[in-house]
Amino acid sequence: MKIAVTGASGLVGRALLELLKAEGHEAIRIVRKASGSSGPGVLWDPETRAIDLKGLESVDGVVHLAGESIVGRWTPALKNKILKSRVDGTQLIAESIARLQRPPKVLVCASAIGFYGDRGQEVLDESSPMGRGFLPEVCQAWESAASPAKRAGIRTTHLRFGIILSAKGGALAKMLFPFRLGLGGVLGNGRQTMSWVTIDDVAGIILHALKNEGLEGPVNVVSPSPVTNREFTKALGRALGRPTIFPVPSFGIRLLFGEMADALLLASAKVLPTKLQKSGYLFKHPNLDFALSKEEICPKSY
Repeated sequence: MKIAVTGASGLVGRALLELLKAEGHEAIRIVRKASGSSGPGVLWDPETRAIDLKGLESVDGVVHLAGESIVGRWTPALKNKILKSRVDGTQLIAESIARLQRPPKVLVCASAIGFYGDRGQEVLDESSPMGRGFLPEVCQAWESAASPAKRAGIRTTHLRFGIILSAKGGALAKMLFPFRLGLGGVLGNGRQTMSWVTIDDVAGIILHALKNEGLEGPVNVVSPSPVTNREFTKALGRALGRPTIFPVPSFGIRLLFGEMADALLLASAKVLPTKLQKSGYLFKHPNLDFALSKEEICPKSY
């Protein structure tokens, strides 16, 4: 297949490009600036709504991963950037490929389990309604922005990513240093459920979504084994051979991160990958202890 990818330089994009190359597929980067070092690419600019339509004419599928990071104190300005980057970029991609003479067969868009909000121990799948708050509203607008592609008959899949585990970036990469020093501990009361997935499975699931014609609409990209924050903390401590005796109180997390603390770090979402399992996807890392035992996911040394 010939696949065009936005956000190709990010954590997920890099892993996807490696897998596409290994599987014999061709990846075309959709980039903001031309760069000889990154190979051929299709230029776009969501802010000015500019895009090289000619460069997309021959692709079989588009994977849209680009978006402003949600990590940081959510000032009004950052919240606007988070929302605008997702909605504007998705609209531009969806409207552009819908106008092509030879449109791609599939559009795979990033989304997030933030769609469900803070739901305690409620079991959630793709049929569950959206939650309340900033992240659910962002995710709903993000997914709705792809509707022009769907109306044009392009199969559209929204991958709702959980917490992605990788030594190369994301939450786990930030946790490894303090945990290796024996300074790790539970966040808040530790009872919040973490729906996680490894970077290898993320890349595999994107490729699966590109190939599987029965996958469309929302798809939860999480392992089948969600854990509580306390369980995750203990598992990471076991994997690194370090104690986990330094809890981080909720008030401290809120002091550091403000609104993001309750929406992301202290929120609980017990999400299951129902559609993926029904579609026949086999997880490489279905179990947390097994995932953290892998050196490429959780390096044991500095």
